[in-house]
Amino acid sequence: MSVLTVSDLRVSFRQDGQLIPAVKGVSFSVDRGETVALVGESGSGKSVTALSTVSLLGASAEVTGSVTYAGQEMIGADDKRLRQVRGNDISFIFQEPMTSLNPLHTLEKQLRESLELHQALTGDAAQARIVELLERVGIRDAASRLGAYPHQLSGGQRQRVMIAMALANKPDILIADEPTTALDVTIQAQILELLANLKRDEGMGLLFITHDLGIVRRIADKVCVMKDGEIVEAGKVDEVFAAPKHDYTRKLLGAQAVGKPAPVPEGAEVVAETQDLRVWFPIQKGFLKRTVGHVKAVNSATLKVRAGETLGVVGESGSGKTTLALAIMRLIASQGQISFVGEDVHGWSTRDLRKRRAQMQIVFQDPFGSLSPRMTCAQIIAEGLGVHGNPGGRPQRELVAEVMEEVGLNPATMDRYPHEFSGGQRQRIAIARAMILRPKLVVLDEPTSALDMTVQVQIVDLLRDLQVKYGLAYLFISHDLHVVRAMSHRVLVMKDGDVVEAGEAESIFTAPQTEYARTLLAASMEGKAEAEAG
Repeated sequence: MSVLTVSDLRVSFRQDGQLIPAVKGVSFSVDRGETVALVGESGSGKSVTALSTVSLLGASAEVTGSVTYAGQEMIGADDKRLRQVRGNDISFIFQEPMTSLNPLHTLEKQLRESLELHQALTGDAAQARIVELLERVGIRDAASRLGAYPHQLSGGQRQRVMIAMALANKPDILIADEPTTALDVTIQAQILELLANLKRDEGMGLLFITHDLGIVRRIADKVCVMKDGEIVEAGKVDEVFAAPKHDYTRKLLGAQAVGKPAPVPEGAEVVAETQDLRVWFPIQKGFLKRTVGHVKAVNSATLKVRAGETLGVVGESGSGKTTLALAIMRLIASQGQISFVGEDVHGWSTRDLRKRRAQMQIVFQDPFGSLSPRMTCAQIIAEGLGVHGNPGGRPQRELVAEVMEEVGLNPATMDRYPHEFSGGQRQRIAIARAMILRPKLVVLDEPTSALDMTVQVQIVDLLRDLQVKYGLAYLFISHDLHVVRAMSHRVLVMKDGDVVEAGEAESIFTAPQTEYARTLLAASMEGKAEAEAG
């Protein structure tokens, strides 16, 4: 008998007097000790389906069909029954732990809350259970970390704490909603292994929501492929991957950034160059704020990127990738030599720097967080023209329409706001905002990690096309090594602020010289190999 059974689930949301369907007749089941993956692009209904299992959708949702846990109906269940099940019998792990953990409470307080509510554990017994849970999920020296706050932990550690909270009451079903999307490949591999071990040891069912088929092939027993609120294909993972029947499944399986960037033109000018670049942040203590040490974010980084060339920068969170880019753009203080198109960056006055900002642009990871919700698409894209001027004297809307067409957006939508666009479209707006100024150097800081696999492929193709058209130099920061390989001519590998390896992209990917680079590649390529197996 299945622990969780979903039958003909239908969910609609009331909006402006209308019902907007989000889930349309979804059915599946999860057995004890089994992993079922819900796969699909953003907006396919995966998360809505998961939240429906314990009625977490809110008052605007209209839910019909059946969701049974241990034979008992959850749709229409009273609040007392739902409170008993939520976090106790069915637990959740979400994508971004910083939005799920309370920043004002210690780890101990947040874990203790669940134990007191569902198990009536207090005092020393609760503390002992908390330490046991943290150790179980791989938090080192757990007893000494009880007083830590979420911001004092790394991304991987915060996700482990979320897993510990979810396991606190030994649930029968664990629902993991994109729990590894924002993590580095090595941390992602650790979390996936942890979840697999916990599922086996605890005998619980796992409902895993993701858009990454490499992860599905790695950990799931069954897969349900969702599109537009419907399951278009379902079955055992090996069978679906080996012989997909639906066109959409085949499209998802084929969605992998492939190919190589166009060769760098002969004699291309050096756009940005550093020699022994160093960024150390002082640690100050006492009333007089005396410097007692330094956080060594970047140590002695030497690099060069030419027009039409992409330098990929890879490494785990905290390795110094973004700090390096910000220093090159002179957004943070640094020591060492930095030159931009042959000029010493440190020699620029504030006025000189302002004039050259148009030639140095940046595209961030989160296309929603980096766009003002109060500005239209046209206002966002044209913002730089208002700061740096419009040398050609052409009407702004004409320039906006032109660059929107270049990045694959319909100019007729330029008066819409960011929330009216999809994630991929929002990232295209961010790219258009950078490109309208015709820069020489573009820093791309994790520009595809928040996007679905099919959209990632589109963005990579777009960036490569724009690079060829305008001879752009890219500094491409990412933890997704598949995308880095498809984008980069050269690669820089960073660890703890040090450049541990640098060279031609193919050489790094086929014959890495350092143990750390081999570890990164192994963690990334394992998922790819398993996704392509069969």
